[in-house]
Amino acid sequence: MDKLKVLFICSQNAGRSQMAEAFLRRFAGDSFEVESAGLNPAPVVHPLVQQVMAEEGIDLSAKKPQNVFDLFRKGRLFDYVIAVCDGATAEACPVFPGLTTRWHWPFPDPAAVTGSPEEQLAAVRAIRDMIREKVERPFTDQAEG
Repeated sequence: MDKLKVLFICSQNAGRSQMAEAFLRRFAGDSFEVESAGLNPAPVVHPLVQQVMAEEGIDLSAKKPQNVFDLFRKGRLFDYVIAVCDGATAEACPVFPGLTTRWHWPFPDPAAVTGSPEEQLAAVRAIRDMIREKVERPFTDQAEG
C-alpha cells in the first residue's frame, strides 16, 4: 500500500508548518510521507520554534525552509495539502496535480509573538501545543476546518 503524502504549508516554512511536519513524522511513523514548505521561505527555522521543539526532543536546527512552488514545479503529488496559517496564505498556495484534499488549520504565527523573552517563549510553546494536539489526533478525524 502506498503511503499517504502530506504537505504542510505556511507563509515562511519557519514555524507552524515545520512543527506540524515534525509532529506528524513522530506520531505517524512510516505511515505517511510528510513535508512542509512556504510561499516565501525564511532562511532558517525560527529560533524560538527550534527551542520549543527541542523541549519535545525534536531537533529542527538543521531543517531548511523550502518553497512550495519548487515542489509544485517538480510535479510533486500530495494526498493532503494542509495550510496552517491565515486564509490569505492558504488561498495563495498552488493547486497540486492529482486528487489532493486541501485543509486549512489556522494557527497563530510564532514570528508575530510579542512581549518579554519569557512571554514570547510561552506564546510559542502554546502554539506548539495547539499544533501537537491537532496533529496527534487520528488523522482521519481531522477533516474539519
